Amino acid sequence: MTLTVRSVPTTPFEGQKPGTSGLRKKVKVFAEKNYTENFVQCILDAAGEQAVNGAVLVVGGDGRYFLKEAVDIIIKICAGNGVGRLLVGQNGILSTPAVSALIRSNKANGGIICTASHNPGGPENDFGIKFNCENGGPAPDAFTNKMYDLSKVIKEYKVVEGINVDLNKIGTNKFEVNGKSFVVDIIDSVANYVELMKEIFDFGKLKAFVSGSKPLKMRIDALNGVTGPYVREIFINQLGATDDNVVHTIPLPDFGGLHPDPNLTYAKDLVDTVSAGDYDIGAAFDGDGDRNMILGNKAFFVTPNDSLAVIADYVDCIPYFKKNGVQGFARSMPTAAALDRVAKAKGQEVFETPTGWKYFGNLMDANRLCLCGEESFGTGSNHIREKDGIWAALAWLSIMEHTKKSIEEICKEHWKKYGRNYFTRYDYEECELAPCNQMMTDLENLITKPDFVGREFSNGGKTYKIKLGDNFGYTDPIDGSVATKQGLRIIFEDGSRIVMRLSGTGSSGATVRLYIEAYEATNVLGAAADMLKPLINIALEISQLPKYTGRNAPTVIT
Repeated sequence: MTLTVRSVPTTPFEGQKPGTSGLRKKVKVFAEKNYTENFVQCILDAAGEQAVNGAVLVVGGDGRYFLKEAVDIIIKICAGNGVGRLLVGQNGILSTPAVSALIRSNKANGGIICTASHNPGGPENDFGIKFNCENGGPAPDAFTNKMYDLSKVIKEYKVVEGINVDLNKIGTNKFEVNGKSFVVDIIDSVANYVELMKEIFDFGKLKAFVSGSKPLKMRIDALNGVTGPYVREIFINQLGATDDNVVHTIPLPDFGGLHPDPNLTYAKDLVDTVSAGDYDIGAAFDGDGDRNMILGNKAFFVTPNDSLAVIADYVDCIPYFKKNGVQGFARSMPTAAALDRVAKAKGQEVFETPTGWKYFGNLMDANRLCLCGEESFGTGSNHIREKDGIWAALAWLSIMEHTKKSIEEICKEHWKKYGRNYFTRYDYEECELAPCNQMMTDLENLITKPDFVGREFSNGGKTYKIKLGDNFGYTDPIDGSVATKQGLRIIFEDGSRIVMRLSGTGSSGATVRLYIEAYEATNVLGAAADMLKPLINIALEISQLPKYTGRNAPTVIT
């Protein structure tokens, strides 16, 4: 039986502009009639014939509320637009790193990921959709801008309504649409990704380390997000850990009431448990599996900045890099400059990019970059084109196995060698947008005045002298594309920094992010809160943030 394509008239919705990584809104918005259909149609229209007509696309998401409904819509609209084959994770489940890996290993034309990443899930909370290109990485600005332009003028979407696929059942589903073949393969969500990890790391050594004569005591927390099945397969089935080493491994539509953001505030259960117990390592991953938090014994916290720098310092103990070489490092602009010092010592290029993993992709594809990270709990390498939470945990296990030292010992030795970039991030969530925009305008006007350079600010016995104030811009060294207004920077002569951005990953209101980085060459074992306090006070003084936001304290401190 040949199914037919139907064109459905529709009208545009306001605000379908993708942020740093896709479109995120409340579930009730995506559930509005034609809302999801419109956005998916705009993705395919923006991709054009090359990524639609007979194309292979990967589809999956993080298990949150509305996932199966969205995947059903995506299947029907892909059929209506001439896509040839879909690889869909069983039950709709695929981590973001797994999607990137599947795109690359299957030479697919791209992938549609249903995720709001680290945002809360449930019927009253968030949903999201993003497109990854044929290299496995997030769509670049030119692509997402095209999607947005199309969303403002869309008049119809194409759909095949007679297609019904059982997402629970692994297997091939074949259809004939307007005389052409359309195939939906429901695949094992985990297998491809696990095989990739086994190519990167020495699972034999790791298994002996994790479950040998003196088993490692771990607390691996999937936060009821997408990584649960991956955690169980890798840490239990492959590395021999016991069930009591992993928790919250069942993906749930509302994440079981947990906030799927692996930081000290939202992963409190992990922090408290590791703090009270005798654990060698604690790790948590976010809703879609691309972010990670690493803890040592007694909940010794490894900042994402230090995590990236330490992995860079020990990159040679990971078989993947021994085999493929080291081609350069990169960090997002708000991320502390700890990585830069390692790169200098190793004679490697280091790139400073805007926030968003898509900016790393071009560098990787040009063989200029093999390891990168963001302060927002993202670390990864050129094995895929996304950050990768489980990869980061396996990298730390590799370093621990190689050095035979604890996480705290590894970090303290690193600081003594390179100095320490004390770092914190203050997040002010769901603020009123208009005064936040005004704050950013006023602050930019202040810090870009010629007489701002050279000014000194003092607090708590510390004095900092301004070296530079600007709104960060980036010219891609590979394709020459330009990204402007990526965050306000105040850089001091000693390397300390204040950075302020309005985030593009919230589903409502404005999220103000204030980043504070205080560099110390020798005083590396102080309490971070004490070492950062003078610069925090200076940042609040310069920005007048409490006045503009009406907030006396941040929503989250990292």
